Amino acid sequence: MDTVKMAKKHAPRRGSWQFWPRKRSKKSTPRIRSWFKPQEPKIAGFAGYKAGMTHIEMKDNPKSPNKDNFKITPVTVIECPPLKVIGLRFYKKHNKNLVSFSHLLSSNVDKELLRRTKLGKSEEPQEFDEVRLLVHTQPKLTGIGKKKPELFEIGLGGNKKEALELGKSYLGKELTINDVFKEGQFLDLHGITKGKGFQGTVKRFGVIIRQHKSEKTKRGIGNLGSWTPKRVQYTVPQPGKMGYHLRTEYNKWNLMIGDNPEDINPKGGFLHYGLVKNNYLLLKGSVPGPAKRLVILTNARRSHKSHPIELKYISKESKQ
Repeated sequence: MDTVKMAKKHAPRRGSWQFWPRKRSKKSTPRIRSWFKPQEPKIAGFAGYKAGMTHIEMKDNPKSPNKDNFKITPVTVIECPPLKVIGLRFYKKHNKNLVSFSHLLSSNVDKELLRRTKLGKSEEPQEFDEVRLLVHTQPKLTGIGKKKPELFEIGLGGNKKEALELGKSYLGKELTINDVFKEGQFLDLHGITKGKGFQGTVKRFGVIIRQHKSEKTKRGIGNLGSWTPKRVQYTVPQPGKMGYHLRTEYNKWNLMIGDNPEDINPKGGFLHYGLVKNNYLLLKGSVPGPAKRLVILTNARRSHKSHPIELKYISKESKQ
């Protein structure tokens, strides 16, 4: 008697191991563990606030079949008020790791920064392995209703001597977006995604909703795993907090650096943000995180060839 072969159930794992561990960020300012620094003495990054999205009309890629035509492209507006350079932080190598051991501070420090942190003793060491800029944002120049600045580091290119001279030249001064990046350049973007709160397994891991005759629940998993090993494994989808993760997007195309906010401000301002008042970037595509959140832009780690940009029209309609 022939046996009837049942269909093989295909049960792919839930959730992605591309981002592991699934851990929420400690703070809303992105953390960059290693800076991709240029060979020449140059500042390796900048920061701005996500304002919202709009769309532009630009000429298509020269390698595209529609190379002579204009197309509608979604863009994200990043407001970039000047950064204030307050010091230099020095690092030494210890067991193949960089350890901070000293910093040189400027005498010109804003009172808003003292709300954020207490500055320690200023001292310039004789020997070090790496030096970085210590900067803070100036949200008081924007319309987001915030005074307390974010404090973070920016890498410096070149050798140790060139990086130290470059850092000292900016000490106590303001750093603008035009000092760091140019139009048409590809950038890496570091940001914190939106926090979704406590969510179930269907939304958090993409578990399939069970049929209406299932026991106990529909929007849940069938079981917690096998009898052996006698414990719940970490790969089993379970409810918990979702979102607010640190994410990096490579090769974001900087289409425009603008200095006239009237060219992009919609009537009444951007949704949940307000009016842009400083220099701004137009990045192709979307950006992680909600409006008003700080994102850090760095030099592209993966090389990518650019091509000339020809803009025809910028919409003044705010989108989310």
